[in-house]
Amino acid sequence: MNARKTSTTGISRIRRTALRRTATALAASAAAVSLAACGVVDVGSSAEASPTKGDDITVGVLFPDKDTKRYEQFDLPIMKRKIAELTDNKATVQYANADKDPETQIEQLERMVTEKVDIIVVDAVDSKSIASAVETADEAGIPVIAYDRLAQGPIDGYVSFDNELVGQVQGRSLVEKLGDSAANKIVMMNGSTTDPNAAMFKEGALAELGDKVTISETYDTKDWDPVVAKANMEEAVAKLGADNINAVYAANDGIAGAVIDVLKTAGVSKVPPVTGQDADLDAVQRIVAGDQYMTVYKSFPLEANAAAEMAVAKVQGRSIEFDALAKDSVDSPTTKKIPAQLVPPVALTRKNIADTVIADKIYTVKQICTAEYKADCDALKLN
Repeated sequence: MNARKTSTTGISRIRRTALRRTATALAASAAAVSLAACGVVDVGSSAEASPTKGDDITVGVLFPDKDTKRYEQFDLPIMKRKIAELTDNKATVQYANADKDPETQIEQLERMVTEKVDIIVVDAVDSKSIASAVETADEAGIPVIAYDRLAQGPIDGYVSFDNELVGQVQGRSLVEKLGDSAANKIVMMNGSTTDPNAAMFKEGALAELGDKVTISETYDTKDWDPVVAKANMEEAVAKLGADNINAVYAANDGIAGAVIDVLKTAGVSKVPPVTGQDADLDAVQRIVAGDQYMTVYKSFPLEANAAAEMAVAKVQGRSIEFDALAKDSVDSPTTKKIPAQLVPPVALTRKNIADTVIADKIYTVKQICTAEYKADCDALKLN
């Protein structure tokens, strides 16, 4: 997503140019470090990189909902720890959650502007409607970094995953499981139309599914709400019959859980392959039990730490460090060449639970392998 591409197609350009940009940024950073070591230049006091603020800063963090469990369970505490580490425990994190209400989030962001926080990290409920509040922050001289979802308006930085690749991982997983056959009937349960990531997940999935399967029904899920997903899946089952659904593309784990509940209620003898995203604990347990086929594991520590590092570097005026962190660039409908860091996703199945969420200390074996899942965990040698 550079200046010559739109936000839904720019990922391809990013993949082709990421290595070049990474090399350039790292070379600049390495050169600065080398010069500083030789006494030639002090990066911390140079005209370009001199801090505009010290460690006593306030970072506003705005998250979109509480249904997505990772936000408050992982992203927020990880971000807080990294900000504290980077500022010698002198920074303050001011947090608010909009609970899926765009107007609430706009009010929260504008209140942070009024309270003169130093920088804002926002995961937008509605990427378009938040633009006016981002403009207000910009006019007040407060930088805004978009987190996980690319917001519109004068955004100063963006941290997320390669979202088109997320969809590709999901779609490819289904094709690998089912085989390449138009006889396989798929239901697509996409995310919210107000989330630009959802469009990229869908685009990536369709690129892999293509004509390799038959997509029988497609639904969007308002606000990523599992209740909406449940109603949509009930409609799909009524139209197609549960036994005529060979797999379900579910854009995230909340949707996947609703889909699986509906299929079980419909009396399927075995739940067909269902995708997911976010590696929620209950999704990992469903994968252990064989009810959910896969989820996309996105390293929350990598994303949250990157956002914290970018926010502190930005507000302290450390442009060399910021540029080295933001080695990619993306476009939104309103802003071109937004500095960005994109983290790669991983397909999580029964085969690599130990190598992903357990190895990264997201969950312990004890948390996953409760009494209900003990036999399944033993079979997978998760002990």
